[in-house]
Amino acid sequence: MSDTRPIAVPVGPGGDGGPGTGAEVLERASGVELLGEVPGSGYRTPPALARRGDGQVLQLTPLLYQLLAAVDGRRSVDEVAEEVGRSSGRLVTAANVQQLVAATLRPLGLLRTADGNEPELRRSDPLLALRFRRVVTDPTVTRRVTAPFAALFTPLLVVPVVLAFGAVSAWVLFDQGLAAATAQAFANPALFLTVVAVTVLSAGFHEFGHAAAARYGGSTPGAMGFGIYLFWPAFYTDVTDSYRLGRAGRVRTDLGGLYFNALVVLASFAVWWATGWHAVLLIVATQVLQMIRQLLPLLRFDGYHVLADLTGVPDLYQRIGPVMKGLLPGRGQPEATALTTWARVVIVAWIVVVVPLMGVSLLLMALALPRLLATAWTSVQEQATRMGEAFGDGDVLAVLARVLGIVAVVIPLLGIGYVLLRLVRKTAAGVWRRTDGRPVRRALAALLAAALVAGLAWSWWPSDGRYRPVRAWEGGTVLDVVTASSSSALEEGSRGSAATIWPEDAGPLPTADAPALAMVLVPASHGVGEGETSATGEGGAAPTWVFPFDRPLPPGEGDNQALAVNTEDGSVRYDVAFALVWANEDTVTNTNEAYAFASCRDCRTVAVAFQVVLLVGEADVVVPQNLAGAVNYACLECVTYALATQLVVTLPGPLGEAGMAELAAIWEELRQFGEQIEDVPLAELRDRLTEYESRILDVVRQHAQVSEPPAEAEETEPAPSESEPATTTDGGRDGGGDGGAEPAEGTAGSAAPTGSSSPATGSAPAGGSTTESTAGTDSATSPSAATPSG
Repeated sequence: MSDTRPIAVPVGPGGDGGPGTGAEVLERASGVELLGEVPGSGYRTPPALARRGDGQVLQLTPLLYQLLAAVDGRRSVDEVAEEVGRSSGRLVTAANVQQLVAATLRPLGLLRTADGNEPELRRSDPLLALRFRRVVTDPTVTRRVTAPFAALFTPLLVVPVVLAFGAVSAWVLFDQGLAAATAQAFANPALFLTVVAVTVLSAGFHEFGHAAAARYGGSTPGAMGFGIYLFWPAFYTDVTDSYRLGRAGRVRTDLGGLYFNALVVLASFAVWWATGWHAVLLIVATQVLQMIRQLLPLLRFDGYHVLADLTGVPDLYQRIGPVMKGLLPGRGQPEATALTTWARVVIVAWIVVVVPLMGVSLLLMALALPRLLATAWTSVQEQATRMGEAFGDGDVLAVLARVLGIVAVVIPLLGIGYVLLRLVRKTAAGVWRRTDGRPVRRALAALLAAALVAGLAWSWWPSDGRYRPVRAWEGGTVLDVVTASSSSALEEGSRGSAATIWPEDAGPLPTADAPALAMVLVPASHGVGEGETSATGEGGAAPTWVFPFDRPLPPGEGDNQALAVNTEDGSVRYDVAFALVWANEDTVTNTNEAYAFASCRDCRTVAVAFQVVLLVGEADVVVPQNLAGAVNYACLECVTYALATQLVVTLPGPLGEAGMAELAAIWEELRQFGEQIEDVPLAELRDRLTEYESRILDVVRQHAQVSEPPAEAEETEPAPSESEPATTTDGGRDGGGDGGAEPAEGTAGSAAPTGSSSPATGSAPAGGSTTESTAGTDSATSPSAATPSG
């Protein structure tokens, strides 16, 4: 909240203020101050303002203002009537004064009661008012602290500051960019906390700008403090005294906070210039965003006050009802016709924009509440987990950063709930009051309320995935919010829009006038259950594939592939493929692949591919491939692991019968290992497979028959190739699993191994990949790759 001012309350009839007599001495309440007429008012007859001791500003008619000015604590009712008649040029009797005092001035808290006591002050309570105010500096301290800053508003300084601010902002946002600043800030908790702290302090410095601008114009700033505006903490400054200034002085006061934001931008640029810390440039972005928000004339921000002071109408929200009623035929309102023509035109245009926009905002807030709650809960869990990790590491700054993240998530949600609750209470109270004594209207209002409750119950009912976190791939448009409140699942015959990939050679793109046939895969309602494992990739029909890349091709002859795809929250998916291949062709291009793709929450996805290629004789081309990929998309608390291990050994001929028997025994152990692989910790998978590699190599060395002296043989240690990738992308979601190749049949023979190892290639390895989601952005971390050779 920037330029917070007490709300001007229009005068209306009040209750009985006491009998009173002509000899009664009238006295103002403590702290009442007469502000006079508003210069540049938008009313045909400019109103006058009075401020109570609690800071509430009241808008009075000329007659009431003259009456209040005549009350000095010494004059009686008769003397006040005589003084008001002389100043106004109208006939005013003591009875008139007693009626105005009893009906208006005393109920408004401007005069003491008939027995001399202070009146009970009642402040207006609009929905969009600042609440839970706490004063930090009283008016005396505010004036003393902000006095030195008033000199900053001299035109010789304002012009170059504004020009420099424009140049720096344009350079940062459109030339330099914020990628390096964001990366540095989030990688360094100290810099991140510094950016947050400076941003918060700059909001307080923003209020210094309002107070300094008011002082430069000749008015006296009041107290400064903080409170809650709607659902977010805000600072405020009492600059009610600026109503004494002309239109230019009031607008300068309104824009003074933005001017001080510009000074913060220039100071941040100077720090970056001196230190080279890119994270400081984030402060430039936060200041620009804050200034844009403040300039919006929708809520009680700086833009709202600028519009109010330009039109000369102190409180625009109180003009909505009278102005709109005045536009109806035969429903002219004196409050509306009291405005000047141009002020009325501006306010009508403002109402036409603000009222529908606020109505749509409330509707979208209600419809999107389930998704917001789910997203907030997910974010709080993630922040709490990382805070626990930082606490365990003793990183105090990281703990504070996570605490700020939790606060930033929780406070807006509490505020949204508070706003909705107050809106319901105020609306219900107003409708009940207006329908008092009108049973038909009250019944209609009750039916309308029941319909609204039914609609909210339907949109908030926990079904069709309504309470699911917002993902990075979701559009987030207004139509997406409306659609999300109705249904989240595809149905036959349903229509919608989605991003698609169209081949370049497929001709012109389809349009609504010239559509093209397409196949849409709808996720099945019942998939593979939790904990099911597919050792050969078979586990039912594959779910819809919506990852941002093509599905891996099925394995070819002599190839091996493990493909585990998981899209079910809380599930475990394993795909294991073991293959023993005898190769005796001139070209050996066997491929071993392990792919683990996940798009789910709190799930585990593991793919293990183990291939042994025994190359018998000589080959002209030996180019085996060992590939692995672990991809997490829109995942939260996911463990995704892909391990591909390929062993290629060259032999002059087949193994002997004893060697084949031992090899078959080892392979039987591997099969049993694959059936129980879910019970093996991920950290031990590589070591277990390495043990089987060593045993297979021992069998080859021991049982290979030598056809010529070993000394003449070219011998090299056979080499395994391992790959454990963690390639992470942000894209679609869903997939299924395919089977791995069965071990190929082999024939026994006699030959001595040459021991030459074929080359092996591998992708970037990925040990265990733990993926977590923050604000809808998925990321994965994994250990570095290793392609050992023996």
